[in-house]
Amino acid sequence: MSSTSPKRAVFEQFARTAKTLGHPARIEIIELLAQGERSVEAVAERTGLTIATTSQHLQTLKRAGLVSARRDGKFILYSLAGDDVIALISALRVVTEQHVAEMDRIVRGYFDKRDGMEPVSRKDLLERARSGLVTVLDVRPADEYAAGHIPGAANIPLAELEQRIDELGKDHEIIAYCRGPYCVYAFEAVATLREAGFHARRLEDGLPQWRAAGLETVEEPSPTQGGF
Repeated sequence: MSSTSPKRAVFEQFARTAKTLGHPARIEIIELLAQGERSVEAVAERTGLTIATTSQHLQTLKRAGLVSARRDGKFILYSLAGDDVIALISALRVVTEQHVAEMDRIVRGYFDKRDGMEPVSRKDLLERARSGLVTVLDVRPADEYAAGHIPGAANIPLAELEQRIDELGKDHEIIAYCRGPYCVYAFEAVATLREAGFHARRLEDGLPQWRAAGLETVEEPSPTQGGF
């Protein structure tokens, strides 16, 4: 087959996208941008990468069409190109979970030890929240909560949970969520809540998957939303 054939050209573009995702830091950046628009500096601060390295990863993602950028004064703000990018990462997760043995070891070694209970589905949470049967708890940082959250969700960032745990009542089950299905915030929050005597479980995934499923979210614009 000629390398100039349309089919080969299409496959080359598939490979380009796959190559772009071939770095764990870029997948982490995608997860972060799925929470809301961020500056280079804000992404660097949240991921622990240098600004230079973060900028390089963002440019690579932008060239592949996975993120978009706009200028706001002296800052360049980045966001995901669309919810289909979230779907792409979700598909990658499913394939990896089903076919990579090392993934099972990691899940059992950390995530199942922190929380072996079955998570709550989006459908179940939606029905129970509408009936007032659960307390929905967003444990992401406050600026991510402001950028978009599940209607009715309270926000207590994980770093503040132990100090603010008395704000929560024990008369309802607490359903905690954060950035995605393997965001450690929700696992740690559920463990902390159970140790304090609360009935707590996790949402099956996070805010980006909730939004991508077409479910309602609430935004509370904040002056610090973009970071820095």
